[in-house]
Amino acid sequence: MNTLGKTRAGSSAAAKPRATTAKTPRNNRQSAEAKLAELKCRLLEIDDLVAAGAVLGWDHATYMPKGGASARARQGATLSRLAHEKLTDPAVGKLLDGLTSYASGLPHDSDDASLLRIARRDFEKAIKLPTDYVARASALGSASYDAWTRARPANDFASMVPFLEKAVELSREYADFFAPYQHVADPLIDAAEEGMTTASIRSLFAELRHELHPIVRATSDQPGPSDDCLRGSFGEQAQLDFSLSVIKSFGYDIDRGRIDKTHHPFCSKFSAGDVRITTRVDEKHFGDALFSAMHECGHALYEQGVAAALEGTPLGSGTSAGVHESQSRLWENVVGRSRPFWEQFYPVLRDTFPHQFRQTAFETFYRAINKVQRSLIRTDADEVTYNLHIMMRFDLELDLLEGLLRVKDLPEAWRARMQADLGLLPADDRDGCLQDVHWYGGTVGGGFQSYTIGNILSAQVFDAATKTHADIPREIAKGEFGTLHRWLREQLYQHGRKFQPNDLVVRATGAPMSTKPYLDYLRVKYGELYRLPAIESGHTP
Repeated sequence: MNTLGKTRAGSSAAAKPRATTAKTPRNNRQSAEAKLAELKCRLLEIDDLVAAGAVLGWDHATYMPKGGASARARQGATLSRLAHEKLTDPAVGKLLDGLTSYASGLPHDSDDASLLRIARRDFEKAIKLPTDYVARASALGSASYDAWTRARPANDFASMVPFLEKAVELSREYADFFAPYQHVADPLIDAAEEGMTTASIRSLFAELRHELHPIVRATSDQPGPSDDCLRGSFGEQAQLDFSLSVIKSFGYDIDRGRIDKTHHPFCSKFSAGDVRITTRVDEKHFGDALFSAMHECGHALYEQGVAAALEGTPLGSGTSAGVHESQSRLWENVVGRSRPFWEQFYPVLRDTFPHQFRQTAFETFYRAINKVQRSLIRTDADEVTYNLHIMMRFDLELDLLEGLLRVKDLPEAWRARMQADLGLLPADDRDGCLQDVHWYGGTVGGGFQSYTIGNILSAQVFDAATKTHADIPREIAKGEFGTLHRWLREQLYQHGRKFQPNDLVVRATGAPMSTKPYLDYLRVKYGELYRLPAIESGHTP
């Protein structure tokens, strides 16, 4: 560009007709490449700020002393504000505009075309949000989470009412920035599940609920297997060591990650070389630490598997919350609660806890970890009843957003729905509407549906993998996960956000999201476990 500038400065059109303002194709390409390089540099700075904020969030949820809460909320808000200001800088929009023609000449699936497509979407969404709003939302999320860590063990919902009221208010405010919409929750849902709406989620849930009820009734309404073997004394370090050995066998690269304890397990990515997971430990009950670690490992495997070329760009993470959850649920449940998996790992578990499991037969243990039982706690729920918890929360948050339910009335509404949907009545708010951190992280709406989408996709993805590699179940029974992990990395992980969720699912499985593989999986697995005749479909109670 500098060479062209000097030529024009010392010439006139009459003296040198070839020196015009029009650029040759080669110079056009050079100009576009320079703009793309500048855009990537700006996006990398934004990514660094977001990652720094994530480090502060991880520290807040793990090792931060109590006295750091107020400053941490301010620090997080500052980083969120700076990242938002950089993303919404008019210079970013100008670069994207200047690269429109260049992008149109690239293959749709190329890294650069995908980068420009996703960066454009992120920019256009971001410019609708005032920087002040972003900072306020970040500060509320941090302060609310800190308050929740004390309120839940104290069964103190009243202290969370002001935080939750503000979260509902901010969530409505967020939606209004994206008006017009069909439903106030639509912008929130789209932020997590691009292309989905309140109407599409309601339709999906209605279909799934219709098919789930016969399975729930056929399993949970009969005497279930004993799970006494899971209760006792299980040392914390032994549980953590066993959990770490399992997730390392899955493919979790501990040189690029670590595992720590927290109140509510999560996975955080700060870079391709630093993807951390957390878990929680109950020394009186086996399973919390392991299955939480498996769950978060699924998220981490996804993030560790994103192509290195995408790091530091908007493409460098998973494509949607639902697809992400498909991986946590696949490794936690489809693999981690399967018979083949425990054929390999139960002898190891017995060696780890010989006193607790010496007298427990394999079949007893396997049935115990897959016991179907209506329960109060979502994170403890079995595969069959789990989605009923999600549907209830989804409906309640819609009522909150629509103004049909006041925050102060949430505990009673929660109890009524638990009684209607699961036949249970929580004795307190600790095991009721305080149990999930999600609403106490600063927003209400747009999140819970992703767990059920993840459940549905977990079976569909695993089914596609085993159709391609029929030996995967046999390999799992030998403690070998390389074939499955490689297939997932090739079909899903490496692409990051290059493709829309639906497009990625079709590329990986050959079909759009469908409830059929998931329902087939539940019917076969639990039909065998509970020695049931073929479970009929579509019969609601």
